[in-house]
Amino acid sequence: MAEQYKIGDFIIDLSRNQITQNKEPQIIPPKALAVLTYLAKNQGKVISQDELLDNIWQGTVVSPNTLQRSIAQLRKALGDDGKEQTYIKTHAKQGYCLEQNVHWLTKEEHAIHFQKQEPEDTSLGHIDKVDQSDSSEENSNKPLMSNTLVLSVFMLLLLLLISGYYFTAQPSKPFAIGQIRALTATDGKELASIYSPDGKYIIFHRYSEEECINDIWAKNLETQQEYKLSKNMDIYGQQRFSKDGTRIIVIRTVDCGEPITQKKCYQLMSLDFEKALNEPQEMDLILECKNSEIRRPYWMNNDNIALMQRHTERWQLVSFENNKSQSKVIHDGFVYHYDYSPSYNLLAVTSIKEDSQYYIDMIKPNGELISSHPIDLPSEISGYRFIRPNFSPIENTLIFSTGRQLFSMTFEGEVQNISIPVDEPFSSPMFHPDGERGLVIKGVYDSDIISVDLNDGPSSVISRSNTAENSATYQPNGNYVAFVSERSRDEQVWVTNRSTTTQLSHLPTDSYVTGIKWSSDGKNILMSANSTLFNVSLDKVQTSIKTSLPILALLHWDDNENSALVFAQFNGVKKLAQVDLISGVVQKLTDKRVNWATKTDSSKIVFTDHMDKFWISSAIEYQPIPTLDMLGGDNKRFFNKDNKIYGINNQNQVWRYDIQTKDFEKITTLGKNTDNISDIKNNKLLVTKRQVANKEVVELLLVE
Repeated sequence: MAEQYKIGDFIIDLSRNQITQNKEPQIIPPKALAVLTYLAKNQGKVISQDELLDNIWQGTVVSPNTLQRSIAQLRKALGDDGKEQTYIKTHAKQGYCLEQNVHWLTKEEHAIHFQKQEPEDTSLGHIDKVDQSDSSEENSNKPLMSNTLVLSVFMLLLLLLISGYYFTAQPSKPFAIGQIRALTATDGKELASIYSPDGKYIIFHRYSEEECINDIWAKNLETQQEYKLSKNMDIYGQQRFSKDGTRIIVIRTVDCGEPITQKKCYQLMSLDFEKALNEPQEMDLILECKNSEIRRPYWMNNDNIALMQRHTERWQLVSFENNKSQSKVIHDGFVYHYDYSPSYNLLAVTSIKEDSQYYIDMIKPNGELISSHPIDLPSEISGYRFIRPNFSPIENTLIFSTGRQLFSMTFEGEVQNISIPVDEPFSSPMFHPDGERGLVIKGVYDSDIISVDLNDGPSSVISRSNTAENSATYQPNGNYVAFVSERSRDEQVWVTNRSTTTQLSHLPTDSYVTGIKWSSDGKNILMSANSTLFNVSLDKVQTSIKTSLPILALLHWDDNENSALVFAQFNGVKKLAQVDLISGVVQKLTDKRVNWATKTDSSKIVFTDHMDKFWISSAIEYQPIPTLDMLGGDNKRFFNKDNKIYGINNQNQVWRYDIQTKDFEKITTLGKNTDNISDIKNNKLLVTKRQVANKEVVELLLVE
């Protein structure tokens, strides 16, 4: 198919993502241009919204507002005001139609049009005539000098024009990775790494799983010497430096003495960095939150501390004024990430707004909004993945990782893929003050699927590899076990009958699977992946199911009723919901904050809330299950089998609760490297057993 075509006076160039009229090009987002091209290929025909969404956003769940925004961008570029609708006409309740004729250009025609866009050689002739009319002796050499000068200026302008034309239409990669090198290499987990303001140290957390100890460490990048900074083992979040580099702030998470609205309390702590380099230090308490959650502190140039804060379900961005012990909200949207740049003195806030649309907002420390743009995620980013852009050394550019891929993003929300050689998932970079390198966390996670015989028989391996494998579930009326594995690099659904192991799903790079369930006859699997539901058959036929909202996790599948219990995203908030798999309509089931849920054989819904209390549905409301309150726990998952709930507590004790008789018992104790239990059949329990879980600090060296 030709890469260029004309609509009226407009030339559309797909290779450069632009629309040109009267030699003036406009850069158009690729998705919007794809919409125009689809309409052009069907010129004069009314195309429904569903058809456009299916063809332009294949495999990605987006709202009709996304399409409407693309139509608005096209109308603006084409000079349509939306009322006259000269080019793209809206047909109520039917779709859109391209009204003007389309002419697809041949290569020869495109070459002619491209030449016409270059400046014509008329100015030189005009100057020659003027100079030649000057007959004075002292100016006798001016025509030659003027021609040479003007020719040089013209060639320079032409070069700049062509260069600007090309690089505007086809932006080059903002930077390339020259080398990747490890900065830490221990048996513990190193994470939450940053550079010191002078760039001499990296600061990170080191967690020892054997000793259950977590501390803050520093490493001198020149001498390679390491320093333990914190005195007491604890749980810490991301840390940041004060502007002068003398102190570190960090969020500490502790158990609330008398939990009322939440089990954990959050403390903003301060550490004297210079003293800690000599010996580990106790930290000073700045503030404590017992009824809200805080995370990601950042010390700003005005000496205030930016914090993400959540009272119920939505995260806000607040500015805490330490010397007055007061704070104010500076961003009231659903914030799920932000970064601060001392050099720009700006905050880049990533949030979710109406209809689950992601936005990048640039604001000042006082909350003044500088710009707000929707984020145009490319097809390489699957589903409604949360992205976490950080400021980069490139002007007006943010950088983020989706795991195995790295992306740049402008302050206007335009995203571009960056090629990078990685073999393991890594976090979004944090950059060195010199702008020539950045820190990421890179890790290896290996887990296996084990069958534990509750009749004191021997345990057996169901699936083993050197990658993560989890979520195993038995096939009804069959011998297969379905599970999620990364053995083919990305998360996919696999089945095994011990003798053969087969990959069923075919998901793109950086995919994430958040639930798998068998049909009652054992012939199909319903999975949630990349915010979408898919039905996968044993002969590898994969069909997506359109839903009215993004699906965050699959919890239960009732194929007889054609419904599923899920977590869905309602304007950025995760809610327990039910999906009608025929209509795709998603219905919220409760306003409570739910950690995990399942559905019993008698169609009762059982869930845990944010306080880890168990609830069960009744005729008109949810009722607590007092027997299970003794479990405590930290959001451990559970499942239903034959109207019995199976779970595991913090001591790795497997328990069972009978919904009908209300009997409770602890049935076995598993090893401390147990991640989760997921199914049971003939008294054989499927267990995810952790083998390796390492994280290390890695430095990316940038090249021009």
